[in-house]
Amino acid sequence: MVKAIVGANWGDEGKGKITDLLAETSDVVVRFQGGANAGHTIINDYGRFALHILPSGIFYPHITNVIGNGVALDPAKLVAELKNIMAQGVPAPRLIVSERAQLLMPYHVLQDGYEEERLGGKAFGSTKSGIAPFYSDKYAKTGIQVCDLFDGDRLWERLNRAVELKNVLFEHLYHKPALDVKTLYDQLLEYRELIRPYVGDAVGFLHRALREGKTVLLEGQLGSMKDPDLGIVPMTTSSHTLAGYGCVGAPVPPTAVRDVICVTKAYSSSVGSSTEPFISELLGPEGDELRRRGGDKGEFGATTGRPRRVGWFDAVATRYGCMVQGATQAALTCLDVLGYLDEIKVCVGYEIDGEVTDMFPTTPRLMRAKPVFETLPGWKSDVRGVTDYDALPANAKGYVEFLERHIGVPITIVSTGPKRHEIALRPTFSL
Repeated sequence: MVKAIVGANWGDEGKGKITDLLAETSDVVVRFQGGANAGHTIINDYGRFALHILPSGIFYPHITNVIGNGVALDPAKLVAELKNIMAQGVPAPRLIVSERAQLLMPYHVLQDGYEEERLGGKAFGSTKSGIAPFYSDKYAKTGIQVCDLFDGDRLWERLNRAVELKNVLFEHLYHKPALDVKTLYDQLLEYRELIRPYVGDAVGFLHRALREGKTVLLEGQLGSMKDPDLGIVPMTTSSHTLAGYGCVGAPVPPTAVRDVICVTKAYSSSVGSSTEPFISELLGPEGDELRRRGGDKGEFGATTGRPRRVGWFDAVATRYGCMVQGATQAALTCLDVLGYLDEIKVCVGYEIDGEVTDMFPTTPRLMRAKPVFETLPGWKSDVRGVTDYDALPANAKGYVEFLERHIGVPITIVSTGPKRHEIALRPTFSL
C-alpha cells in the first residue's frame, strides 16, 4: 500500500514531521521530486534536523529510504547531509539512490544565479539552488543520469553536449566565463565514488516491496501552490508537487496509492518573492509577532533562512490545494502557535472585481483578489504537547472543525508542537 504525504499550500507546512511520525509504522519512505532547495525540519530523540535531500524516514533503522528518479540529485549535498546526521548519533540509514535519477550539476547552480541577476527586479525569488535549470535540461534531454556515471564514454559524450550549450548561454547571454569540460568530468568521477554505495535499482525495489505487501510513504516537497501546472504560475517550483507525480517520480503504480495526506498549517506561510499573490497575508507588527512565534524557531526557511511571509489561514487556497492533491485526509500543524490570540481570522472567500468567490482562480485573477474573512474566538491558552484531542480547549476544537468544514477534507491529525509525538489524533483516527 502507498500513502502520499504532500503539502496543501506553499510548502513549509510541516510535512517532514508527519512523514517522520507515520514512518514509524511503514517500511519504505521515498522522496519523489524536488531537490535541496527546500527543507523539512524534524525534532526527535537525536536532536533537531533540517533535511534537504534525504527522505524523512532516515531516523528509523527499519526503514529503507529511497531517493527516486524524479529528484534533482545534488551528490555533494547528499553526502554532506549523511555525514551530518551520523555525526549527531543517527545510525547509518538504509538508502537507495535511484540509478535513473538525474544529477544537479554545478553549472545548474551557476545558471540559476546568473538568470536571477539578469532578471533584476523581475526575478522569481529563486533559492539559486539550480532547480529550474536542472528540470529544464531534464526535459530538453540534456541531463545526466546517475547510471551515466558508471559508463565513462557515455558520460564524456553527454557532458560535452551539455557544456557546449551552456557555454553559448554563459558567454553570450550572461557574459560569464566558459565552463571547462575536463574539470567537470573529473568532478563527476569524484561524485560517482561518493554515492556508489547507495546507487541501486529503485524501480525494481519498490515494485517488489509492493508485491510483498510493504507500506510505502511518498514524501513530497513544497505544496500545491508551487506546482508548475496547477499552482500560482510562474511563481512556482520546477517539479510537480502533487501526489500524482509520485507515480512517476518514485515510481509506484497509480493503483497502489490508497491514501493522500495533505498537510496544512493552522495559519498561512510562504517563502517566495514579494510579487507572488498571498491573499491572507498579515503585515506590520501583527505579522512580525506571528512570524516570531511560528514553527519551531520562528518562520524562516529551513534551507535558505529567509523570513517567511505569514498570514491567516486561507481556506480557499487550502481547499483547492487538497482537491488537486486528491486528499483523503488532512493534517493540521502548528495549532499551538495561535494560543496567544484573542481572535483569529480565516480567509473564506476572495473578492475579485466586485464579486466574492470561494473558488481558487488562475494567476491573473488572483492578482486582483482581496480576502474575505470570518473571525473566530481564540482559546488564549498554551496547548503545546497536548496529545488528547478532547482535552483541547473548546475554542481550539471549534477552530479545527471550522477549518475542516471549509476545506472539505477530514482533519485527522492535529499537531500541537514540533516534536515527533506532540500530536493529537481525532477520535475516529489511529496511526
